[in-house]
Amino acid sequence: MTSSKLNRILNQAFGVFLGIAIALWVLRGFAILTFIPGGVIWLLLLGAIAILILNYVQKTWWRF
Repeated sequence: MTSSKLNRILNQAFGVFLGIAIALWVLRGFAILTFIPGGVIWLLLLGAIAILILNYVQKTWWRF
């Protein structure tokens, strides 16, 4: 797998995780999805941040 392809996959994964987390947070705030625990939203946000950090590290430190 080339570096640019991995960057694209990580960027897409970051966007998906962040988008889902924000959508769930907004829908939960409007009392539409009240059954979803807050921990799930936090895990999605932390997963998005972890993917973002991994993407940055891959771009700057790993020279494949």
